[in-house]
Amino acid sequence: MAVADSKKTILIVDDSASLRQVVHLALVEAGYAVIEAADGFEGLARLDGRRIHLIISDVNMPNMDGIAFVRAVKQLNDYRFVPIIMLTTEAQEDKKIEGQMAGAKAWVVKPFQPEQMLRAVSKLILP
Repeated sequence: MAVADSKKTILIVDDSASLRQVVHLALVEAGYAVIEAADGFEGLARLDGRRIHLIISDVNMPNMDGIAFVRAVKQLNDYRFVPIIMLTTEAQEDKKIEGQMAGAKAWVVKPFQPEQMLRAVSKLILP
């Protein structure tokens, strides 16, 4: 497996601390820097001017769900082109379409294999 440029930063937004930990570990082992947030509001607060190369977000979260979070990110000039992967238990086609319409680039259904997520990350991450 190719090691990623350590300067690439990924934001994980998920209300499950254990899931954030699993994703965090897989990304760090692949050479990425990782920032975490527990919901959409916290995720938006992390978009504070620093360079983010990719966002991984859950759909079902308290306070601000993943679809609302994606829509909010796409309104931010500095972040509107950042690719977003939805990592979720939601497998319904209408949810996927809603996510796509909001601006999500990929949809990974939980439970997932870390390799599956890393493949999506390496395909979509900004240069």
